[in-house]
Amino acid sequence: MDMECFMILTPSQQLVIAALSITLGTFTVLENMLVLIVILYSRSLRCRPSYHFIGSLAVADLLGSVIFVYSFVDFHVFHRIDSPNVFLFKLGGVTASFTASVGSLFLTAIDRYISIHRPLSYKRIVTRTKAVIAFCVMWTIAIFIAVLPLFGWNCKLLKSVCSDIFPLIDEAYLMCWIGITSVLLLFIVYAYMYILWKAHNHAVRMLQRGTQKSIIVHTSEDGKVHITRPDQTRMDIRLAKTLVLILVVLIICWGPLLAIMVYDVFGKMNKTVKTVFAFCSMLCLLNSTVNPIIYALRSKDLRNAFCSMFPSCEGTAQPLDNSMESDCQNRHANNSNVHRAAESCIKSTVKIAKVTMSVSTDTSAEAV
Repeated sequence: MDMECFMILTPSQQLVIAALSITLGTFTVLENMLVLIVILYSRSLRCRPSYHFIGSLAVADLLGSVIFVYSFVDFHVFHRIDSPNVFLFKLGGVTASFTASVGSLFLTAIDRYISIHRPLSYKRIVTRTKAVIAFCVMWTIAIFIAVLPLFGWNCKLLKSVCSDIFPLIDEAYLMCWIGITSVLLLFIVYAYMYILWKAHNHAVRMLQRGTQKSIIVHTSEDGKVHITRPDQTRMDIRLAKTLVLILVVLIICWGPLLAIMVYDVFGKMNKTVKTVFAFCSMLCLLNSTVNPIIYALRSKDLRNAFCSMFPSCEGTAQPLDNSMESDCQNRHANNSNVHRAAESCIKSTVKIAKVTMSVSTDTSAEAV
């Protein structure tokens, strides 16, 4: 296969690609290294299953950014032509990293779905051991899928139809990867839409109660009427904002890329579409840059853990308005507290009933 037919960027486009790759790659590496250092330093975060998934996401985005920037710039800017095995090895590294990134997002979505859908059973269902097993299995599957072209599933050995955007990649393999990635992304969207729906219904119920606990109306000295919401309602609004941000980022970063891949399988690619795809590939790198901001750096708990690394910063960490990790856990904690209070009330009622029955029995015996 002639690799030069895939090198379609003009010198000005190569300059833009190189600048974007180096800039986004540098930010991605620094952000994810910071996330990993904080998680490894903080014992409390290491013991929480949700941060196992966030750590897995940081590792995947860190590896993906390094391998992608090196391979992409080396191919499109410096026009390096490797042997088929070396090229497929590099492409496999990129595929494994980005597949593991989507897989980590998938596990994070499952974790948060369970915390909302089954709050009382969350600690029993999601344990540290299960979290480690889950992301180890996910990484194994991602690496297995990535090395398939290197071990023979490529159009050169099979003499099959080749992709117009990926050298040596069989169209059947590309279609399988698109299908797997699409299923994972669709479940992620479904999980966060479900959480958003639950948060919206909860906020509506709080507002419809019409009590001072749901809305507090007060008048200031200048005669203006002010409406304030309690912490629970504000938490639902923060959670909704974060969920909308997650869904928008997923659609923007993966939608155009998957659409062009599907067009490659069923249509005929020209130079213009190939150029657009080269720039859309940067969206994968952008997603790896944004992931640590959404899932980790905006978390109140991770910020507090970061401040605890420096004694001079202790006590200065402030809660963020859009910390989804803390919001999900606060809702889980609230539901657990309600459940424990109900159990305590039931136990007290049973004790009172037993005492009453005992006194009644004693009185009846004396009367006899």
